[in-house]
Amino acid sequence: MTDMPNEPEQEPEINQDAADTNVSDAQEYGASQIDKLEGLDAVRKRPGMYIGDPDVRGLHHCVFEVLDNSIDEHLAGYCNKISISLHVDGSCSIADDGRGIPVEMHPKFGIPAVELVLTSLHAGGKFGQGAYKYSGGLHGVGAKCVNALSDWFRAEVSREGKVHAITFERGKTVKPLEVVGDVDPNHTGTTITFFPDATIFVDTIEFEFARLSTRLRELAFLNPGLEIELQDERPESAQSAKFFYAKGIEEFVAQLGENKTVVHPDPVVIKGKRKIEVDYDGKIAKDDVFADIVFQYNDSYQDNILCFANSIPNADGGTHLTGFRGALTRSINQYAKANKILKDKDPALSGDDVREGIVCVLSVKMPNPRFSSQTKDKLVNAEIEGVVSSIVYEGLQDYFEENPNLAKTIIDKAINAARARDAARKARETVRKSVMSGGGLPGKLADCSERDPAKSEIYIVEGDSAGGSAKSGRNRINQAILPLRGKVINVEKARLHRALQNKEIQAMITAIGAGIGEGDQEGAFDIEKVRYHKVVIMTDADIDGAHIRTLLLTFFCRHMPELVKAGYLYIAQPPLYKITRKKREEYLADDDALNEVLIRLGSEDVKLKKYGSEDTVESDLLKSVLDTLAQLTRFTTTLEGHGGNFQDLLSEGKDGHLPEYMVRIRVGNEEEIMYFDTEKELLAYAQENRDLRLFDEELSEEEEAEYKEKFNGVQRRAVKRELHESSAIAKILARLNEFGLQTDPFFSDDKPVYELIEGDSTEDPLPVFNLFEILDRVLEIGRRGMRIQRFKGLGEMNAKELYATTMDPETRQFLRVRLDEENAIEADKMFDVLMGDIVEPRKRFIEDNALNVQNLDV
Repeated sequence: MTDMPNEPEQEPEINQDAADTNVSDAQEYGASQIDKLEGLDAVRKRPGMYIGDPDVRGLHHCVFEVLDNSIDEHLAGYCNKISISLHVDGSCSIADDGRGIPVEMHPKFGIPAVELVLTSLHAGGKFGQGAYKYSGGLHGVGAKCVNALSDWFRAEVSREGKVHAITFERGKTVKPLEVVGDVDPNHTGTTITFFPDATIFVDTIEFEFARLSTRLRELAFLNPGLEIELQDERPESAQSAKFFYAKGIEEFVAQLGENKTVVHPDPVVIKGKRKIEVDYDGKIAKDDVFADIVFQYNDSYQDNILCFANSIPNADGGTHLTGFRGALTRSINQYAKANKILKDKDPALSGDDVREGIVCVLSVKMPNPRFSSQTKDKLVNAEIEGVVSSIVYEGLQDYFEENPNLAKTIIDKAINAARARDAARKARETVRKSVMSGGGLPGKLADCSERDPAKSEIYIVEGDSAGGSAKSGRNRINQAILPLRGKVINVEKARLHRALQNKEIQAMITAIGAGIGEGDQEGAFDIEKVRYHKVVIMTDADIDGAHIRTLLLTFFCRHMPELVKAGYLYIAQPPLYKITRKKREEYLADDDALNEVLIRLGSEDVKLKKYGSEDTVESDLLKSVLDTLAQLTRFTTTLEGHGGNFQDLLSEGKDGHLPEYMVRIRVGNEEEIMYFDTEKELLAYAQENRDLRLFDEELSEEEEAEYKEKFNGVQRRAVKRELHESSAIAKILARLNEFGLQTDPFFSDDKPVYELIEGDSTEDPLPVFNLFEILDRVLEIGRRGMRIQRFKGLGEMNAKELYATTMDPETRQFLRVRLDEENAIEADKMFDVLMGDIVEPRKRFIEDNALNVQNLDV
């Protein structure tokens, strides 16, 4: 820098990046600025280091972290059954019949072992102490991370004839370990129940049955002989599933390819083990690595290889995948050359060629696996590549020698794949040359002026009519429109070189500008060349629109998966309803939004007044009250569905605490329902009434005779149920009290609790004898005078409406299409069912789901 005249002396030259900051506001940087996060605070501060992003994937990763501990018990030979329950209050339980986490005082740390395991980072039984040999848990952070990220977390351990319980809130112990009852000494196991912390998981805290069932199915396949149950107790999604597979991953591969035409009827099974040197805390010992590989070819054009290490899915593969790929390519090429199927002058088959159409499950079990991160997406043990490679190579050579016809079939398929890949390369080159010679972008594209891909978006629109409205209403600076004429080719049934002959697909490839196909050859897809970071599919809400949307999704997921994985693909959500009430118009996305509007509009003309008082609840606060009552209705409906009664539950509550358990006792035709505040009270009652067998008690002959005499020969039957609704109901009641509503009494038989006044009139107020009546009456008022219009096509909206509802960044709603490992199997299966060659699975899918259709537009 040079000094300017009459200016103060300049400081020495500094880094320009630092100079761009506001130096005058910079804080001191000394010892006082250094801090240390104690205990689980580090997890709460930086959850992404432990579970990945705290989104829907991170939420379910919490279940899998706890589940992995139960799987480790199975791998150690002590667990045969695991049960996962999604409770109505939003919590989740994972129960196993393993040995149970140790509960005795730890000799070194002076706290119960279970508390140490669930609160201290890097504490566990998987550091070479001999408790676990083939484990997925390595770092001692799994379950305790879930504890730290939970609003509340409870562990129950059955060991040595006692049931022990300990409770935490956000990683802090709030109820120390205590014995809550007795249990059969032969019954052992651990049950973990947790409720996710909404301040961490801000996107959602609702567990998805489908996402969980996919992972549980995998685990049952990978662990033959293990029974896994999943139960969804939530009324809106109540369902259950059981997973048990005696043949393991052979059945897994068969299921993955069930909707495809297989090239060979029986999967290829390769098993083997090798010894490797393992470092156990500085002591080198030789231990076994087991590899199970099962694969089968079909007539599709994609490969599907799933990798697992100690039952942990590795979405990004790793050294075991590298070993398998290399051995498969080398083995097929060597056999083909040795048996003159490939001539010496022919080029070797590439890895892409030999993997086309393969469905494979690769599972290794090994001591001390190492992963690239806590989420375990990639195995990094270098020695495993050689282990898997040698097992696969030797196994394939033996298999091909014993099955020469199958070997020739597989090699012929690879040769056809090589020819098709060459045809696709030429087709890509043709498309590229035509783009360059024709002046670049397709003529039907209405491009935007913005050249920064991060700020640009392209709408792929169905038909010229909607395309015209979109072109007229768009923001020309950053919104491009590409109308499609007709339906694109179904790429699930066609190879790439045929798909590239389709004019609509050519237009999309050219407009996006990143090429197509895999590999390093010219014209292959390059994510860095994408011209728009929002590629938006915008189709009608009718059957044709849904079909076009599915065809486009198939194209992008099969031939531009990197675009989808990068998060660049979206689906526009045009409104389903237009409602008009008192000259006021509003556009609504779905039925849930319509119900929300009914509450909002109904509350605008209503005042809530406590009976006998002049104080009223204003409309803004009333809406919050109504939303809260709607949530309460969900829990009370579930309670009543199981035979309980909300009014009785309230009467049994004490000081804001509601009973945690309910028992239904039936004697002949009479039924009695009892509520218990805690599990301790329930266990005490069960001991006094052993004939009810609330905990599967086994009675002696003397006890049987005693109870038979006591109840005049009538056998009593009982069902117990943990009331997960209670904690949620208690929180809702507390919230209503904060709003100023009286919840005690909630019900009144003799006189109204509140009054509803409609409009400005104070005459003839509507009496309300319980708080639920407030919600019912407001919904009725909200429906009055409302006109509802339902849209079927984008063309029904003019340019202004289309932009305002579907394209305006301030008001629009998009669905981002994600392609991650957890959903990849189900997505692949659905593409096969809906878009594949085999008709029967599609017919069965339509028949199974026909009754689920609520709105059908033809």
